[in-house]
Amino acid sequence: MNTVIYPGTFDPITKGHTDLVERAAKLFDQVVIAVAESPKKKPIFSLEQRVSLAKEATSQLKNVEVCGFNNLLADFVQERQANVILRGLRAVSDFEYEFQLANMNRILAPSVESLFLTPSEKYSYISSTLVREISSLGGDVSKFVHPCVEQALKDCFESHQ
Repeated sequence: MNTVIYPGTFDPITKGHTDLVERAAKLFDQVVIAVAESPKKKPIFSLEQRVSLAKEATSQLKNVEVCGFNNLLADFVQERQANVILRGLRAVSDFEYEFQLANMNRILAPSVESLFLTPSEKYSYISSTLVREISSLGGDVSKFVHPCVEQALKDCFESHQ
């Protein structure tokens, strides 16, 4: 079985992320959205919340699983017996960092390939950082995220005011 791991912080998951998941679900037997704990990034949502939001935002996809992890990605991929790591590229500026990660993962897990997909043009400018900022300032993020994520952001930022 071809299993792809799509790792990220997903704070929050956006329509750009789910676009990649939907396309990967057509290419692979199983897609695992691996939500990284990433405490150094200081996510606004807990790991459990981010996993829950990703599950709800991708619930229509039967070959997609969502789980959290807090260890080395190369180890997680091998534990899950996956053979591919999926990464998204929005712009040329993403490429250098992603290329570095892919090469490092190739050393750490030689049997695992990295695959890069670009989101549909209509989502290419969306980032979790921008979504958080817009939402924190009371802006409408409904075009960028699933309704469950939009509500979670509203709840989060209303409780901080």
